Amino acid sequence: MSQLNYHHLRYFHAVAECGNLTHASKLLNVSQSAVSVQIKRLEHSLGVALFEREHKSLKLTEEGKMVLDYARTIVQTGEELMATLGNTSGSFRKKLRVGAVATLSRNFQLQFLRPMIADNEVEVIIHSGSLGELLDKLHAHEIDLLLTNATIHTEGESLLRAHLVDRQPVSLLCHPGYKVKKHFKIPDDLRGVPLILPTQGNDIRTSFELLAERAGVPLTIAAEADDMAMLRLLAREISGMAVLPRVVVADELSSGSLKEVCHLPHIEECFYAVTVKRRHPNPLLSALALPSK
Repeated sequence: MSQLNYHHLRYFHAVAECGNLTHASKLLNVSQSAVSVQIKRLEHSLGVALFEREHKSLKLTEEGKMVLDYARTIVQTGEELMATLGNTSGSFRKKLRVGAVATLSRNFQLQFLRPMIADNEVEVIIHSGSLGELLDKLHAHEIDLLLTNATIHTEGESLLRAHLVDRQPVSLLCHPGYKVKKHFKIPDDLRGVPLILPTQGNDIRTSFELLAERAGVPLTIAAEADDMAMLRLLAREISGMAVLPRVVVADELSSGSLKEVCHLPHIEECFYAVTVKRRHPNPLLSALALPSK
């Protein structure tokens, strides 16, 4: 058997994942004929057929499926190597690449990353996006960790590690001019109060609705948003009450532009730092109290 060529294997991996030559060639930024030649050379090297043509797509043979299992590991290791050794210039600075879900509290992000931001030797690079986009970046080693307030299910996922890094209390808040009963009771006194809430599917929203439902109290929703920054602005503008973690509105509470009506018992927001298992993890993760392995 000929010696295995990483270049051939990478082309095969792209075609197998894309399902056809057209998409793979665009991903690799080469011609379809160039991709086809590399696949044929790999098949010749291995002595087996890797694909069967099925209409306009390519279907993996049994041998192709086995090779793909190995190719995924090899290509991932190669990407990890390039990411680890990505900066070899003389002006090297330590870098921490962070992905933060776009709707996540900026105050929490700053609070969590403060040790890195305060270090003059560290460059912190923050990418914002959807959870799905950032998980893809994490798997591709384009970021070192992902910050989210969504529960990550890692069952059956051997590479992902979800670390619970903080729990923040949730409060009922309003602007100072809004009239509130002297002894406001939760949930009874929520009747008729215009509410600013996170959108459906958010854990805080679910817990808050359950609290009201158990007491038979209907909710009056004035506004809802999936972005914590927008909820913070709505809380300052709308004559009503907002359900938010205190960390989101820390500046407003300090300045007096918002006030706390009451703490919501048994409701909290959980924040997670998600990492992916790597042979050579970024050592800066340990400074954030995250396992480096």
